Amino acid sequence: MINKILIRTLALFLAVVAICGCKKVIFIESGTGLSDWSEETHGSATEPNYDIVFNNDSVHRIDIVLTADEWDDMQDDLTDVLSGSSGGGDFSDQKPLYFPCDLYFNGTQWYNVGVRYKGNSSLERSSQENIGKLPFRLNFDAFEDDYPEITDQRFYGFKELTLGNNFNDQSLMREKTACDLFRDFGVPAVRTVFYEVYVDRGNGPEYFGLYSMSEIVFDTFLKSYFGSDNGNCYKPENDGAQFDESSFDLDDFALKTVGTSTDKSDIKAMCNALHATTRTSDPAQWRTDLEAVFDVDGFLKYLAVNNTIQNWDTYGNMSHNYYLYHDPQDDLIKWIVWDNNEAFTSGGRSNALSFAMTEVGTDWPLINYIIADETYVSSYKNYINSFITTSFEYNRMNTIYTDQEALLYNSAANELTGYTFLSGVGSLSSAVATLKSHCSTRISAAAAYAQ
Repeated sequence: MINKILIRTLALFLAVVAICGCKKVIFIESGTGLSDWSEETHGSATEPNYDIVFNNDSVHRIDIVLTADEWDDMQDDLTDVLSGSSGGGDFSDQKPLYFPCDLYFNGTQWYNVGVRYKGNSSLERSSQENIGKLPFRLNFDAFEDDYPEITDQRFYGFKELTLGNNFNDQSLMREKTACDLFRDFGVPAVRTVFYEVYVDRGNGPEYFGLYSMSEIVFDTFLKSYFGSDNGNCYKPENDGAQFDESSFDLDDFALKTVGTSTDKSDIKAMCNALHATTRTSDPAQWRTDLEAVFDVDGFLKYLAVNNTIQNWDTYGNMSHNYYLYHDPQDDLIKWIVWDNNEAFTSGGRSNALSFAMTEVGTDWPLINYIIADETYVSSYKNYINSFITTSFEYNRMNTIYTDQEALLYNSAANELTGYTFLSGVGSLSSAVATLKSHCSTRISAAAAYAQ
């Protein structure tokens, strides 16, 4: 098995030279038989190294190397997946398959890493528009059963990562900026950073464009953010995710954490507390009981940020794009925001929610019941006022947008026809100007609502 790895690595010699920019590659036998393997870079015992993988000071480069046959098989699988989609960006049962690749970063190689396509509309519509810049997901030990020498392989402590293609975003920065804003204001959100992605599909590295790399909620984020990953973590989807009594279904709450209980009674308890009759007969008791199982305060902060920056592809319109975590530190279920590439826009397939959220239907009781309570509305407005004077303050955001534009300019300018959503590098500057104007407009609207 080790010989197979070394033969494959030697066969990719020229690609390695192009990627690393070095004149020769020296192969050194290690304990695993893999030349670049070290505990710091590949081992599972090391803590995630955010300073390296999620360093915001520069745009990083990552190279994905497959054989021509592996690439062809990956495209055939994508065709099969897309042919089974509903046409609206929803893949009900079939997900793209993982294929083995070699991955390079800062001159170091990772072996037989699982790579697959990811996403819904960002994948389907990009493919339909013949854009080769498609989103990826990486799993560093997906093929450990086939290649035991990579058992528990990690990327500086990370098992899984996503590479978002910044779909429908000519600023290239909405996903990262939104995540950073949520985190800065105390709302749980993953770390995100910019990467240039090069793909070698058998003929040398090709620039696929600038991507946003994000950590995975149930891989590293839970322990990093909450200090523990021992609680149940759910990825809600479909009608049950709306918490409407008539459509509530525990099967719509996929349990993503491994090794925890399969008992979902915590989610049922949250639903029961939300729909308790005390909501109308004794509001104070209703709030006390709901807050005993669900972090309502955290949800109000999420709503304050989300409705200020705007995001149409979010809760209240779509029954996905969030996680729930039962935090053992305080025994409360916490709201985790996810997938923000459509943030900072007033609409898309639907309109972004208004501050008052009066347009949200009665089948979204988690919003309707909470926003109908005067005590919670007062807290919500206070958070909006706080957000626009701290994290989303105009001068702060203007500096962030300006600095990120300078950081991304060369990466954007180098994007190739067929591998970009830009209409030229000038569209980056135009999109950033729009973000700055949007910030000013939203601050004014927020202040008017929350006065």
